[in-house]
Amino acid sequence: MKKLVFGILLAVVLLPAVSVAQSRKGVSILGDSYSTFQGCVYPDTNYVWYWKKSASATDVRRADQTWWHKLITDRGYRMCRNNSFSGSTVCNTGYKGLDYTDRSFIARMKNLGNPDIIYIFGGTNDSWAGVPVGEFKYDDWTKEDLYKFRPAMAYMLSSMQEYYPGVEIVVLINNGLSYEVTQSSIDICDHYGVDYILLADIDRIEGHPSVKGMQQIVDQINAHDSARRK
Repeated sequence: MKKLVFGILLAVVLLPAVSVAQSRKGVSILGDSYSTFQGCVYPDTNYVWYWKKSASATDVRRADQTWWHKLITDRGYRMCRNNSFSGSTVCNTGYKGLDYTDRSFIARMKNLGNPDIIYIFGGTNDSWAGVPVGEFKYDDWTKEDLYKFRPAMAYMLSSMQEYYPGVEIVVLINNGLSYEVTQSSIDICDHYGVDYILLADIDRIEGHPSVKGMQQIVDQINAHDSARRK
């Protein structure tokens, strides 16, 4: 009897905490190196750029210095899944023309859990690697199409809208990318009615956001969302 009473009391105490946790919006990240951090990506076999004891020149040493950690903490969200992979491209073509079907955004886009909001932060490596841009194509994609940026980007957004109905999708577009990748990302987001944020003047070390740059990303997301609410 005592065990039963204790169990009931424990459930009463824990229930509000569980309800609060479940009511918080869940966020998933589909990204590249800009959104990685050691021990914070799923699956944990994904390559990361940011380490607790970094071998690079970056000054980001803690997870709470990353843009996504800052955003989620500041807004009272909860992390659902961070599927970011350093060096990954949106399309299946990688650096030196290598086949990236094991790590591309379109290969990972359905492994994001059950979020309320998805931030897609990619295109940087497509630009840096000089992958084929291809033509705009919004249906009937072939295997060959997905090795090119434009059709792969369209395929990704179309597929994710179908796979995650009712989920808010936001595309973050890095600054300093090629005109083709930047403008194509904007055009494809417009085609699917997907919200996007065109970032500007991000402080970097070795091509990657510094602590200052991470905060600038958060500030620009906040400014964008504030403008939308007006």
